[in-house]
Amino acid sequence: MTPAGPVDPPRAPGRLGEAIPAADLLTYLAALERWAADRRAELDRLDTASRQTDKPEAFTSDVVLAMTMWQAIRGRLDRLVEVWDSGRADAVAREQMSQLIWGRLDAGQGSALVSLVEAVTLCDAMLDQLRDRLAFDPGAADEAARLRAVRAAIVRCEDLAADDEARARVGALRAREQGISTQAARGADVGGPLGELEVEVATTERDLIVDVSQRRTLARQRSDAEALRDALEDREPTLHALAERCRREVVDPPNLAVPDVSRLGDVPPTRSEVDAFVERLRTVQRAFDAVADAYGRPLRERAELRYRLEGLRAAADANGRSASPTVRSGYDEAREAVERTPCDVVLARFYVEQYEFLTRDVPAHGPKGATR
Repeated sequence: MTPAGPVDPPRAPGRLGEAIPAADLLTYLAALERWAADRRAELDRLDTASRQTDKPEAFTSDVVLAMTMWQAIRGRLDRLVEVWDSGRADAVAREQMSQLIWGRLDAGQGSALVSLVEAVTLCDAMLDQLRDRLAFDPGAADEAARLRAVRAAIVRCEDLAADDEARARVGALRAREQGISTQAARGADVGGPLGELEVEVATTERDLIVDVSQRRTLARQRSDAEALRDALEDREPTLHALAERCRREVVDPPNLAVPDVSRLGDVPPTRSEVDAFVERLRTVQRAFDAVADAYGRPLRERAELRYRLEGLRAAADANGRSASPTVRSGYDEAREAVERTPCDVVLARFYVEQYEFLTRDVPAHGPKGATR
């Protein structure tokens, strides 16, 4: 199938649910803007051409459907530009943009069943078929040329058919084409049946293009879901080890459970189920982040208190405060609190802050301004 115009459809970056790199998004948005402008001009040209035919009403539904699909794409593009915010989109916004690119559209006329990526492919297919119908209108070409075009379209449909139902549908079209060809060879008037067949072949090809695109998208989403599930399963033992260490080394540790990824099961086969499965995986991922932060925070603070205490001791040695018995006692208290296992982090923080106060430089002036 020839492209609908000189501007090729853009290649969508990233995948659903990930923060797409800003450079990739910028390239994609610019390419999609060019594509949208080119296809709009093509739509206007085809609309004008259809109204100049002998039977413009025969093309009205196809033109309206193509324009509706283009408008749905334009609306999603405008939303992408809004979230992009002239390049100020952060990681959360760029993840939202991945959902806008790979998630389903929210317009009518069937566009809600496809993603933006699939809608671009479908819109191009609609334009190709509309152009073919206009080019092979009975007033513009003879029956032999129209039959050749139908045969070529059926061959493309046969290549696209991926299951028994689709192959049966294409087989029925092939049988009708052969019957019409036989009648035409005998000199019969096949203008009416041929016109009906052209419409059905174009519709079938469009449906098969959407089906193939959806299958590819589903396969990609299932692969992404499997990769995310495997990554979470690999992370789970680390979180269990972190939780055990925190319970062993810290007084009053958090009381959070580590989710069991295996309970989610395998990646489901259908698109709606995959969407729900990915959302559950994202929920588990957020829970993992919360668990890692909750159990890691007291351990990190304990390590920071150790480092801080040794830094304060070095400062006390430098300014001479370490010679004071009170300061040495404060250090011993803080050191014991930090090193005790399990460690009371709150108490250790208090003793370290107390030691920090004790190690401050002694004021240079005494009462009434007398120097020491």
